[in-house]
Amino acid sequence: MTAAHVFGRCVVDTERYEIHRDGELVHVEPQVFDVIRHLIEHRDRVVTKTELLDAIWGDRFVSESTLSTRINAARKALGDDGSAQAVIKTVFGRGYQFVAELTGAESPSIPASSRDRLRFVGTGDGARLAYAVTGDGPVLVKAANWMTHLEFDHESPVWRHWIDDLSSKRSLVRYDERGCGLSDWEVEDFAFDTWVEDLRVVVDELGLDRFPLLGISQGAAVAIAFAARNPERVSGLVLAGAYPRGRLVRAVTEDDHRAAALDLELARAGWGVEGSPFLQVFASQFLPDGTREHWDEFTALQAQTTSAANAVRFLETFAHIDVTALAPQVRCPVLLLHSRDELRVPAENARELAGLLPDAELVSLRSRNHILQADEPAWPQFLAEVDRFLSSLD
Repeated sequence: MTAAHVFGRCVVDTERYEIHRDGELVHVEPQVFDVIRHLIEHRDRVVTKTELLDAIWGDRFVSESTLSTRINAARKALGDDGSAQAVIKTVFGRGYQFVAELTGAESPSIPASSRDRLRFVGTGDGARLAYAVTGDGPVLVKAANWMTHLEFDHESPVWRHWIDDLSSKRSLVRYDERGCGLSDWEVEDFAFDTWVEDLRVVVDELGLDRFPLLGISQGAAVAIAFAARNPERVSGLVLAGAYPRGRLVRAVTEDDHRAAALDLELARAGWGVEGSPFLQVFASQFLPDGTREHWDEFTALQAQTTSAANAVRFLETFAHIDVTALAPQVRCPVLLLHSRDELRVPAENARELAGLLPDAELVSLRSRNHILQADEPAWPQFLAEVDRFLSSLD
């Protein structure tokens, strides 16, 4: 079967997981694309709801309302709607049928976005991960960290400079964590070891044998675990805002435990709720030196990147991270960069981690931000240190 199908103003490439409408790349959640693909492949008949549920979600229980939501999203992506039903028709009492007339077929070489080469890959437990390669040159793989979105990060002052500057000399590989961004949100497994396995899935899909690995925040712990378990594949680690133990693991006093628990309660009550005081608190912890624009953009990332329920699950897993036993097993050189006066992850965490890693260099940056911003002096220092370190590995 031809991988790319043309109808009206749309081209759907079922091999590359891409939709182009009016020449523009349209991003959809992987399950929405799976619905579109299945309907196209079986366009000669009505596809029942049961068949779609089985084909997309397998043995997992998913309600019909979830399917309806995906159908609506599919119609929107294809320029259709529930009234016109010119592309996807609801056949009352039976299911759905793809009814748009195919006017031709194209080869699967439709050009990807000029900014990113965006793809999807499936994991062993059925989750779909979105990944992208930006730039050219030697590869740098970035382990996933929280609050990213492969599509929106280019427009966000929180992440834009990270992508642009790190890919200016290299091919930057990045992916959205499961439960986040363009990767599947509705996933059962949020375990730390699963995140490490997801990293393996992405680099295996790209055929990467040996590469330097960048880890930011909790992504640093994932990078450490991967490097310890796959020493032959990682040439070096760059870790920023890293910590070896999560908030609950490192909590000593009753006040420490209360602060960690409060973090979760605030997320439950205020994630993505416009005007919630939680938004300001959370943004101020990550970007205490940020501008009002930075804070507004950071809070905007919340609703764009994940759901309130997933936010709590992320924070719970972060709080229980512990790579103190794995860090001494890392055999590659490590560059640790940490803001000297950081609030979210105090600098003593980086010092503890540096003491655990056999070959680590710790660089202190003059900043209070957990996520460095483009307009602060620490950012060019960060880039210079990373370039020096990676150049020594090439």
